[in-house]
Amino acid sequence: MSEIPAELRYRTSHEWVRVENDVAVVGITDHAQDAMGDLVYVELPEVGQVLATGEEAGVVESVKAASDIYAPVSGEVVAINDALEDEPELVNQEAFGNGWLFKIKMADPGELKEMLTADQYQEQLDSE
Repeated sequence: MSEIPAELRYRTSHEWVRVENDVAVVGITDHAQDAMGDLVYVELPEVGQVLATGEEAGVVESVKAASDIYAPVSGEVVAINDALEDEPELVNQEAFGNGWLFKIKMADPGELKEMLTADQYQEQLDSE
């Protein structure tokens, strides 16, 4: 069973958000990285790019498939995880830690209320 930290918020498309003041740290869930297999490439948004909720923000590619990453909240990208350029496998090793993808300064923190709790995300996984 995949790890699902209770303090995070989730999207049905398998992104997670950890809130740090007005910044959302974004990654993909342990379930998503496990389903994809060994990641070989990660394409991230540009720092300064403004994204709307649900907008394509990047791509993760594994030996099996490629999958789009969507912005879980709207706002401006303020940081990307440069380490993933040389070590995309960090996402596989630490999906909820050093495998984070990017940080976005939230335009509307109220959007977090639209995201799933850990229990709701688990229910989604159970029904898939």
